[in-house]
Amino acid sequence: MSSKSSGPACHERAGPLGCSTKGRKPVKELFGKLADGTEIHRWSLENGGTRLKVLSYGGIVQSLEIPDREGRYANVSLGFDTIEDYVAGSPYFGALIGRYGNRIGAGRFTLDGETFQLSVNDGANSLHGGADGFDKAVWDVEPFEDGSDVGLRLRYTSVDGEQGYPGTLAVRVTYTLTERGEWRIDYEATTDKVTVVNLTNHVYWNLAGEGGGSIHDHRLTIAASRFTPVDAGLIPTGEPAEVAGTPFDFRGAKTVGEDIREADRQLLYAKGFDHNWVLDKGRTADPEWAATLSDPESGRTLKISTTEPGLQFYSGNFLDGTLVGPSGKIYRQGDALCLETQHFPDSPNKTSYPSTLLRPGQTYRSTTVHAFD
Repeated sequence: MSSKSSGPACHERAGPLGCSTKGRKPVKELFGKLADGTEIHRWSLENGGTRLKVLSYGGIVQSLEIPDREGRYANVSLGFDTIEDYVAGSPYFGALIGRYGNRIGAGRFTLDGETFQLSVNDGANSLHGGADGFDKAVWDVEPFEDGSDVGLRLRYTSVDGEQGYPGTLAVRVTYTLTERGEWRIDYEATTDKVTVVNLTNHVYWNLAGEGGGSIHDHRLTIAASRFTPVDAGLIPTGEPAEVAGTPFDFRGAKTVGEDIREADRQLLYAKGFDHNWVLDKGRTADPEWAATLSDPESGRTLKISTTEPGLQFYSGNFLDGTLVGPSGKIYRQGDALCLETQHFPDSPNKTSYPSTLLRPGQTYRSTTVHAFD
């Protein structure tokens, strides 16, 4: 199965992607069933030249198609064709991540004098919410149309003690495709006990198309003068460091592969990039520009804006050639990258980092916008 759509090329010039801006009502279909018989549905949306397919399992973006400079569509998000493949061992392809995106050292933190032990699933640490995080939950999905926008509202209630986290957390995530072809994510959550929350999405991007090979020639810009160095377990060591004079300087556009093989201890720890960048803008009320990714060959460009103070850039270091995507191609190291908007890793144990605390009566809110060109 080719990574390119078999449909006609999009040559209209009504929208920023060179495609029709007319939205299409979300369409629901059965994608598969879990071992216990639970039905998993796929929702297909289209607007402003962007095509999006989302699963009720994990809120997973199974496919995101955009055209190249010639109007030819390709799916630019890694994933699978079957629910069985996602359940068997997906490295978070396209999934909603929670309760806590990224790592918490030793899977442990203390709130108001009480220590909580989380599910440990990354060596000694807890990663992306634990062994059974939000990426494995079955979400309630409701489609909507709002003027010229179309989208999905996804809801999930995480009970008190799930994966070790305190408090019953009610979560709503809204995926919107705008008339300009932007994919917007709005996160909201409330709790009945003090807890920590750090939600994100884990799309693996390859703007050449899923199965299109290495992303080392993609050009990346990150609006950050600092990053958070890590130890051998990829837990931040403390205070941020300047990117100037290091392989972590992406303030000006450069290829992903330009410095990825430098003999830098931080790159050795992660087998490439797998670090949090401290965005210069900080935490903001409205989404502001954080990063731009482009593929010179296809002409596709992704611009990310967010309210979050951090961005995790992961260069696909642990893709090991054991997974096969819808294109029929094997996913190898460096065949995709992730740009996860977030608060910082291990923030519950780092008082100098922006707080991830959520208390009863408060509402967690976060927004990230993906614009394509």
